[in-house]
Amino acid sequence: MMNIPSLLGDGKGNYRVHVVGNSGTGKSTVSTYIATKLNVPHISLDALFWGPGWTTPSDDEYKERIIGAMAQDPRGWVIDGNHRGTVTTVITEHATDVIWLDPPLWLYLPRILWRTLLRLLNIIPSCAEGCEETWGDVLSTNGIIWYCISQHGYRKQQYDEMLARTSIAKGGKMRRLNEWDGDLTIWKAGFEEMLRAH
Repeated sequence: MMNIPSLLGDGKGNYRVHVVGNSGTGKSTVSTYIATKLNVPHISLDALFWGPGWTTPSDDEYKERIIGAMAQDPRGWVIDGNHRGTVTTVITEHATDVIWLDPPLWLYLPRILWRTLLRLLNIIPSCAEGCEETWGDVLSTNGIIWYCISQHGYRKQQYDEMLARTSIAKGGKMRRLNEWDGDLTIWKAGFEEMLRAH
């Protein structure tokens, strides 16, 4: 595993990275970090999917938005967000790297509680423009907190199965990073070293 770079890329200096994981696991933070270091666009699937008032696009429109966003820069992109049906398989098909953030629920649940509070107090922006949350929304079974808790096992199973098929260790392009085990810190150090070498 020591000789596997932090990002595979396409062999021509271009990187198309898809960061996945449950809500609150740090996808946006890690994606922003990678995109800034690579100087490529950071694309949020939430921003592409949700319209004002939590409206949603058709599958065709959503796919067009994704393809358009991926075409912004020939050097690549970093996309954060999970698959919503078969539409977003276009991301996996074009990605050179898939990073699954998989910290334990007890580690990231407090962070999503804090983030949600900051959004409710209008200290930080909502996940997409025009998609405001209320206390009632947050505390309901349709809210982000319950979603985060209820989706933890599902996302873990979904990405465990994907990792079994496409792990970097098996010649694929997917890796799992568990923040609690120190994986993310080690990966970042390797990434920084990789950038210095180029």
